[in-house]
Amino acid sequence: MFSYAALRHPEHALLIQRVLAIPPKRFEKRVVTFLTAPEIQALLAAPDPSRWEGRRDKTLMLLAIQTGLRVSELTELNCSDITLGAGANVRCEGKGRKQRAVPLTGPVEALLRAWLNERAGLPDDPLFPTRTGRRLSRDAVALRVTTHASTAAKHCLTLAGKRVHPHVFRHSCAMSLLQAGVDTSVIALWLGHAGVRSTDAYVHADITIKEKALALTTPASAHPGRYRPTDKVLAFLESL
Repeated sequence: MFSYAALRHPEHALLIQRVLAIPPKRFEKRVVTFLTAPEIQALLAAPDPSRWEGRRDKTLMLLAIQTGLRVSELTELNCSDITLGAGANVRCEGKGRKQRAVPLTGPVEALLRAWLNERAGLPDDPLFPTRTGRRLSRDAVALRVTTHASTAAKHCLTLAGKRVHPHVFRHSCAMSLLQAGVDTSVIALWLGHAGVRSTDAYVHADITIKEKALALTTPASAHPGRYRPTDKVLAFLESL
């Protein structure tokens, strides 16, 4: 605003210059939260497969985890946005109205095929509707994810300490690609990021990449693996 004011009101140039010289506020940048493979399996097993909503929710969550779509992109999907068979993919419109296509794996394609047959919607109908046929809202998706995460936490204890929300699926997709050795520029295209800098957060969150870098600098005489403290050392640390 003050950069614009500098052009419109040169008579206040001194005051505007002082305002523009104020440094930006510093803030703590949190490490991104993502799900491990056992946590994903527990979460996908949480919806009740005997209920229509359970089959819908499982399909939605698996699609989100594999493609990394934003929750707004998921809720805006129509039945015609899914292409099955050779070159199976999902097409979506992301931020800035940028369109992209994300390929689908075999398990996701099979689940989507079964869901589309059950859904039996028209091309312009929402892919994941409510019981009344309306499009799911972002809050509705978040509520379903929270409910299933609470159920899954009973069987996977590590989920109890995590705040699971739809955007965690996007982080989990990025982390799985990164750990598989996919280049960050490809991950940025996959997720629809405006630039590669947005993908750097996942590099900082992945401890395995840092461990591999540390292993390259380890002396040849050192034994590989993590340090395992003895009971005596642990008792000493606990007494501090």
